[in-house]
Amino acid sequence: MSSYDDIAATFRPTINRIAAGAVEREDVGALPYEEVRWLREAGFGALRVPVEFGGRGIRLEDLFRLLIELGEADSNLPQLLRGHVAFVETQRAMPESAQRTEWLTRIARREILFGNAQAERSDSSTQATTLTEVDGRLLLNGRKYYSTGTLFADWIWSGGKLGDEFVAFAVPAEAPGVTRIDDWDGFGQRLTGSGTTIFEDVEIDRAHVLPWDQSDRIRPLAYTTGLYQGILLASLAGIARAVLRDAISFVRPRTRTFGIPGNSVPREEPLVQRVVGRLASLRFAVEATVLEAIRRVEDADTGRRFDSSDDARYSAALIAVFEAQQVVIDLVLQASTLLFEVGGASAVSIDRRLDRFWRNARTIASHNPAIYREQAIGDYYLNGTLPRTAAQVLRSESAGVESAASAFKPAPVG
Repeated sequence: MSSYDDIAATFRPTINRIAAGAVEREDVGALPYEEVRWLREAGFGALRVPVEFGGRGIRLEDLFRLLIELGEADSNLPQLLRGHVAFVETQRAMPESAQRTEWLTRIARREILFGNAQAERSDSSTQATTLTEVDGRLLLNGRKYYSTGTLFADWIWSGGKLGDEFVAFAVPAEAPGVTRIDDWDGFGQRLTGSGTTIFEDVEIDRAHVLPWDQSDRIRPLAYTTGLYQGILLASLAGIARAVLRDAISFVRPRTRTFGIPGNSVPREEPLVQRVVGRLASLRFAVEATVLEAIRRVEDADTGRRFDSSDDARYSAALIAVFEAQQVVIDLVLQASTLLFEVGGASAVSIDRRLDRFWRNARTIASHNPAIYREQAIGDYYLNGTLPRTAAQVLRSESAGVESAASAFKPAPVG
């Protein structure tokens, strides 16, 4: 297996190209269609595809290290790839089949990229999207929001109900009846394509439908939940790196310091050095925390025993991701505010767009609100309650009952 430096060297020219246009894209609101194409052509989407299907088969930790570097270039990019990363991970866990081979081989050939369209705007967390049998055809109807990455995708990974059963399914993004709308109106992460996807009598191939909990039976869904949250944390870690990078590039050429007459060298000022030192420390803590959480997720997966003990193992890893979320958000928001202390009024110039770091970090932090995860952590340690996945919430609401979580004794602290 290649070393991380070898893997990263393949992608850094592309990542540097993406970084070069980040401020301009932010200024004009240009969606990164071209940048996504560069990543696809470089093979980014095939990094976790097993070698036997033509992919690189790299470690999950190495993928996340690369996602953090990509997030430093533009924090929109890791987030919009969430659906694709999750789809590949789902297929990795599936048993051998012709369909699995086709998906993984086509991804390895750089032919297709997946987007994600799961959430809906409604009064309930249940799914209103339906698959219905009509004259021997399976027709899809529904409306999704927060369809991150779908604007840039060839296929859409989504979910809904087939009769009384929750199912997941793949939809060609250009299929008749599919409409993708860029109407995401958040003040940050504005280029992720997280808008509306509409399905109107879209014919679905039955081979592209599977029971929602099929993957849960093969690998606990706590893995996928941790993965989705981990990618948001990787985007935040990328922002922390970008904050430090831009602080350094802002300070080094300056020859004027507030309150000091004549020319001066801010990079030699102790207070400026202290700010940059703090930013570097925040970046280090954030990145180390995110990567440790991902190592826990990967260790749970490689240590799978394919028995009932897996639930506890994967849930413990998911709790680690939730714990990382609690501190990473605060540290990155600190860094994106402290950044402005290096330069006075000139640091707020709209040409630099340094405000994008706070806006993007705050927006990422609002996905999957941390306050709920903090409660889940406490319940886990106090009562041994396993964290619930989105699929469990859907199933319990559909049944009209609150299912009791399995309990076990969590590992001792300390």
